[in-house]
Amino acid sequence: QVQLVESGGGLVQAGGSLRLSCAASGRTFSNYTMGWFRQGVGTEREFVAAISRTGASTTYADPVKGRFTISRDNAKATVYLQMNTLKPEDTAVYYCAAKNPRPAGLTRVELYAYWGQGTQVTVSS
Repeated sequence: QVQLVESGGGLVQAGGSLRLSCAASGRTFSNYTMGWFRQGVGTEREFVAAISRTGASTTYADPVKGRFTISRDNAKATVYLQMNTLKPEDTAVYYCAAKNPRPAGLTRVELYAYWGQGTQVTVSS
């Protein structure tokens, strides 16, 4: 089992920045690919970003490319999501998730075995 706890959400004006953190405990953090997802009101949970076990490879959803940066610190068992130039459409509950190496793939919700409780991000216009 892996326990994930997100933090860092809040209310920010459009154009501002937030940094989300996700602290992991339980099994060895570096064994897992980590992802961030988000879910707005009345929408399905969607992929935001993912990072490989070593941090060498990252993948982003098109709406956040160039604005968001995912990173991880395996020594601290923490994954981060730096969000810049925030837009009102970024408003959502943000979740971090942990994925085993298999099966392959990064963007589908069902590929991730462990989830945090989520943190609310609200961007005002």
